[in-house]
Amino acid sequence: MAVTAALVKELRERTGAGMMECKKALTESGGDIEAAIEAMRKSGQAKAAKKAGRVAADGVVVVKITPDGKQGVVLEVNSETDFVAKDAGFQAFADAAAEQALAGGAADVAALAGQPMPGTEGTVDQAREALIAKIGENIQLRRLVRFDQVAGVLWAYRHGVRIGVVVELEGGDEQLGKDLAMHIAASNPMCVDASQVPPEALEKEKEIFRAQALQSGKPEAIVEKMIGGRVRKYLEEVTLLGQPFVKDPDQTVEKLLQKAGARVRRFVRVEVGEGIEKRSENFADEVMAQVRGS
Repeated sequence: MAVTAALVKELRERTGAGMMECKKALTESGGDIEAAIEAMRKSGQAKAAKKAGRVAADGVVVVKITPDGKQGVVLEVNSETDFVAKDAGFQAFADAAAEQALAGGAADVAALAGQPMPGTEGTVDQAREALIAKIGENIQLRRLVRFDQVAGVLWAYRHGVRIGVVVELEGGDEQLGKDLAMHIAASNPMCVDASQVPPEALEKEKEIFRAQALQSGKPEAIVEKMIGGRVRKYLEEVTLLGQPFVKDPDQTVEKLLQKAGARVRRFVRVEVGEGIEKRSENFADEVMAQVRGS
């Protein structure tokens, strides 16, 4: 069967691959478009495996909440570059994957990967591999946080595409919920209140404060008071309730909630690339290494 321009066009539309890749696949399959698609899928999976070791520290965060505010998900999908993170196809994939996460009840990204991808005949992971083959970058489902069995109501805020926040609020109203989510995006608290600060983090700070206070040469009793004061300040800085409210720094979030008769049960703040060590490469050194190797 002849490989016509119409066949190449149809294969491009169905796979999203480049023209030369489509023409080559059709030539190798003797013009059988279904065989060409199968071969390209296999090739795409091979490409995905090769790219899996590459650092993907850019990307987007997508937030989805049910209309009643009782269920929600925050999904981080990573790419290697900001350029790809802005790609319409990449963003459409992330949005559809988040919709599936919300509807399908996936507890984590491993579970989500095996679920059906909306609008396709395959799974979310197969759609991811197809996107890798099309775009040419490593793409990863990195983090999925879900909220179920919500006692209050979920409110969300997304800063651009890189930061997503969901906060569970009992009492208050929509304005308060959105203001709190925006505050969390801006101020990045560690947890809701002092009782939730990890003991190891608190002890580490105390050791630092003690070392600093001892350098002052003051008596032990004064040193202990200095440590106590610095610990209180630290807890105010890292807890949501202790922080000054971003829209009114004259009052803390705790005071704001008290006035509204409301309570924050929990929250999550996800920022693209948190904790990923980006590789810093010197292009000249890289070229020299290749020259030496050759």
